[in-house]
Amino acid sequence: MIQFLLNRELRTEHALDPNLTVLEYLRQHLRKTGTKEGCASGDCGACTVVVGEVVDERLRYRTLNSCLTFVASLHGKQLITVEDLKHQGKLHDVQQAMVDCHGSQCGFCTPGFVMSLFALQKNGSSYDKHATLEALAGNLCRCTGYRPIIDAAEQACSQRRPDQFDASEADTLARLKAIAPRETAELASADKRCLLPLTVANLAELYAANPQARLLAGGTDLALEVTQFHRPLPVMIHVGHIEEMKRIEVKGDAIEIGAAAALSDCHGVLAEEYPDFGELLQRFASLQIRNQGTLGGNIGNASPIGDAPPLLIALGARIVLNRNGQRRTLELQDYFLDYKVTARQEAEFIETIIVPRARPNQTLRAYKVSKRLDDDISAVCAAFNLTLEKGVVREARIAFGGMAAIPKRASACEKALQGARFDQALIERACAALGEDFTPLSDFRASREYRLLTAQNLLRKCFLELSAPTIATRVTAHV
Repeated sequence: MIQFLLNRELRTEHALDPNLTVLEYLRQHLRKTGTKEGCASGDCGACTVVVGEVVDERLRYRTLNSCLTFVASLHGKQLITVEDLKHQGKLHDVQQAMVDCHGSQCGFCTPGFVMSLFALQKNGSSYDKHATLEALAGNLCRCTGYRPIIDAAEQACSQRRPDQFDASEADTLARLKAIAPRETAELASADKRCLLPLTVANLAELYAANPQARLLAGGTDLALEVTQFHRPLPVMIHVGHIEEMKRIEVKGDAIEIGAAAALSDCHGVLAEEYPDFGELLQRFASLQIRNQGTLGGNIGNASPIGDAPPLLIALGARIVLNRNGQRRTLELQDYFLDYKVTARQEAEFIETIIVPRARPNQTLRAYKVSKRLDDDISAVCAAFNLTLEKGVVREARIAFGGMAAIPKRASACEKALQGARFDQALIERACAALGEDFTPLSDFRASREYRLLTAQNLLRKCFLELSAPTIATRVTAHV
């Protein structure tokens, strides 16, 4: 059984198909058709909804793609849809702003934009253009009507007034606390089950008993198996209620990040320590995806084009793996064995990611090359972790995504750099060494020749930025 608030209405569900997405639940079960299906893959934002939950005794509102969210993930939370914004016959401020600024054209994408604007307004005290562009980057308008939508954001955020959600905040908090999960829940129907443990120990026990289960964190990748490939998931274990796996702590010389921590929550601490990591996370995907996707999930799916692993490998990150309560620590670079093959054992899961903190004279430069600036997958992702002392490379750790079947270090390139004077001649030798490290494949994103030349040019770009920062352009690379 799961319980959640549908705006102000308590919903208790005993026997829903765990493979059911929130989008399908709204449209097919509740006949709430304001939330649209555009792509069923988290790319267009037409299905955007807002989820509220209790964080530090306050309500936190976040946008999600309902097409990638399984209904079990709503347990203990509040779901707000576009139908809930109108109150006592009047449009909500964000809806009225869209009308006043002519922000709706064909109208299909409008509900998703409205919900993103609603969360933007709730999470800020005034209009901020950068925050607006970030909030709307995951919403596509095929009529190309972005300017009036930006105008609507400015009006709604600049002229914010208390609404019905502010008036009922105390009551909503109390009701959410009343339905907060206190024991392992289960949502089951026919031959499908989703288990929702509350502790790491409980997760380890359940996974050992159900080693065939798929672990569900944000689900932004896993849900595609259902929505795109139409493969049923008979058993899932949802880790989103395990507070131990959502913690983020700075401890001495390391940052410890729970594998179930959302990317949005990871951003602050990683950006402060490594600004380029922060820039890359902002380009990782849309805000809706970052609100839901996790750092552990990005590692666990073992994609060769995942954005976080190259940076983490270059930084010397480690992961803590848990198998029925028995823990082991592994260098992240040793986790990836072959395409979609990892060192994880049966019923073993990633519990924590340990990221070393920056040291004196150390610099991380990271670059993502993709066809679009926002919300796109890398053709090449490069991470250069260099320690320079008096013009000499004392240490070099370099990793790439998109250049091999796994995220991989550039060992020959590192060897060429190590202990040498940091000059143009050295960089050219290191660029040649990249040809020894990688024999990339050609695919629909890029040819092998393009990938290798791009990787070399990114190393050259890194050199220019570090040797002549006043004239080099400090913008994350993209095409």
